Amino acid sequence: MKAVVVERPGGPEALTVRDVPLPEPGPGEALVRLHAAGVNFIDIYHRTGLYPLPLPFIPGSEGSGVVEAVGEGVTEVKPGDRVAYAMHRGAYAEYAVVPAWMLAPLPAELSFETGAAAMLQGLTAHYLTFSTFPIHPGHTVLVHAAAGGVGLLLVQMAKARGATVIGTVSTQAKAELAREAGADHVILYTETSFVEGVKEITGGRGVDCVYDSVGKETFFDSLKCLKPRGFLVLFGQSSGPVPPVDLQILNSHGSLFVTRPSLAHYILNREELLQRTGDLFSWIAQGRLKLRIDSTFPLEKAGEAHARLESRASAGKILLAP
Repeated sequence: MKAVVVERPGGPEALTVRDVPLPEPGPGEALVRLHAAGVNFIDIYHRTGLYPLPLPFIPGSEGSGVVEAVGEGVTEVKPGDRVAYAMHRGAYAEYAVVPAWMLAPLPAELSFETGAAAMLQGLTAHYLTFSTFPIHPGHTVLVHAAAGGVGLLLVQMAKARGATVIGTVSTQAKAELAREAGADHVILYTETSFVEGVKEITGGRGVDCVYDSVGKETFFDSLKCLKPRGFLVLFGQSSGPVPPVDLQILNSHGSLFVTRPSLAHYILNREELLQRTGDLFSWIAQGRLKLRIDSTFPLEKAGEAHARLESRASAGKILLAP
């Protein structure tokens, strides 16, 4: 089969297409013929070596397709099932072997592109708003990168949960996308300080929660946006990792809370996975949650897909089409 392989860490050029052996499912596993794969920042962290992996490896942490075969003892899926999954590496390929319990049924009314676009970012938005900091009516939250793949979904879910949503974006075009998703206020951080913007919008009180996927460039100013006992949820680091922090800063800013969650810890078993994907897929099918697909690239142009994501020029999800 064809697959994108990283033989040594590096830039987008480190992603090269190779012929590799077709994998076979072992006990508890299923072979999936992939129709779409999502491109995410964790793939970039793997490619660059920020999150080191044994070399060589096939990147890609989410995909959708059809089950081709199953290994011994598999009861969760059968050949012919339409499925989608996240948090299992190897999706930049024509086929992938995936633990069967991680495969969520993909409803017939949803396309494979929707399935791949929804999983990692949609599940992330779900656990962030329902579990990490459970939003309730009356909360005010700040969403960084509000026009990105996760950001647009976060805005929609936060609004559905009853929050007042402030989003940060880099351009007027992205501001319009954030507003269309439901953001009550949008701050162009390229033109004004988002700290000052938040203080003005909230009358100096600050927000209940900041959802921060940017990391190094925003972390310390995000703390300044919180009201006393507020939550900073750091779930990404697109600008780089946050340097070591003296925890006394949490006291001085108002007895704050900081957490660094991962999706893997919020889909620990099949029951939790199916509960979250059930919500996600039903909302999309009903039109209550709208996905935006920014662009789709063939496997051979995976490097271009990474370059687009790293440039922050994208608005919505980037996909590969095996």
